[in-house]
Amino acid sequence: MTDDSREFREALKDVRPLKQHKVAPAGPRPKPIPVQTHRDNERVVAELLHHPIDPARVETGEELLYTSAGVQRNVLRRLRRGGYTVTAQIDLHGMRINEAAATLDRFFKGVRRNNQSCVRVIHGKGNRSPGREPVLKNWIAQWLRLRKDVLAYATAPAHDGGGGAVYVLLKRA
Repeated sequence: MTDDSREFREALKDVRPLKQHKVAPAGPRPKPIPVQTHRDNERVVAELLHHPIDPARVETGEELLYTSAGVQRNVLRRLRRGGYTVTAQIDLHGMRINEAAATLDRFFKGVRRNNQSCVRVIHGKGNRSPGREPVLKNWIAQWLRLRKDVLAYATAPAHDGGGGAVYVLLKRA
């Protein structure tokens, strides 16, 4: 036996094996926080608050329609007809763009936290806006296109707000 082996055995002579082979877990793991998604959403809100809406990027007609890449056409058709259950809604009537941005961002954070997939955003028709232009409607259309969690959106049917509301279909968390 070498001197190293002897020293090692001498150092470990009082060591006894553990009676338990399993270690109890420290507790449930916390849910992962999508930090990058939160940063992206905050960046979008900040960008929209400091940059004017580009009219060339927004529809000028009454109906808003959008699908992200890879979404099938029948999904948009079903959304337009109200074929998805709306699980949450928010009314932004009368808000200025900066107030609506913050409110809508908080709303979407809650919706994502609750894993809801279809919501209704009521923006109004712009009848009381200067020039009777739908300011919030146009802003929301652009803002929703920039969000990575939005699969599609479409103007709600007449019985559910018509040109003053939009259905939004979101990716599942």
